[in-house]
Amino acid sequence: MSMWKRMILAWCCVGALAGIAAAQAPQKDYLSQIEADKIRDAETPNERIKLFMEYADDRLKKFQYELGRPSQTNHEQQLNYLMNAYIGCVDDAADLVTEGVEKQQNIRVGVDLIASKTKEFLVVLKKIQADGKELDVYKENLEDAIDGTQDAMNDAEKAKKNVAPPPVRRKS
Repeated sequence: MSMWKRMILAWCCVGALAGIAAAQAPQKDYLSQIEADKIRDAETPNERIKLFMEYADDRLKKFQYELGRPSQTNHEQQLNYLMNAYIGCVDDAADLVTEGVEKQQNIRVGVDLIASKTKEFLVVLKKIQADGKELDVYKENLEDAIDGTQDAMNDAEKAKKNVAPPPVRRKS
């Protein structure tokens, strides 16, 4: 075989291996394309907050499910990915609350939702922290999740005081 054919063959093999490695790389964004489209299409901040909280709840449930499953390939990466995705959803919802307060938008429903859901999430996270399996694998992300959830809960409680009041109907 000529030298040029060998070089071309080698480059093809390298390209194929790089393509396989890229296909196996975990998705950096924690939302699927469909979820991102739903958030983008939501008309109000309350709807976006609701979606982020649903996705956070979903990620937390998937995390609990993965903890109960027997060890598999990429188990450690999957646990950390799910916890990071949960953190991202809660943080984005809290950011929408902060932005809504600054813009004096009517986000009372979203604020109430975050306040109630973060309390539920904290119970689950603290239970995982107390008796979770393989804690050393995801301990840092779990601590970040607890801190982020507490911050979101505190932000929601502060926002309840600062959010624009609901419209008042006047009696005629």
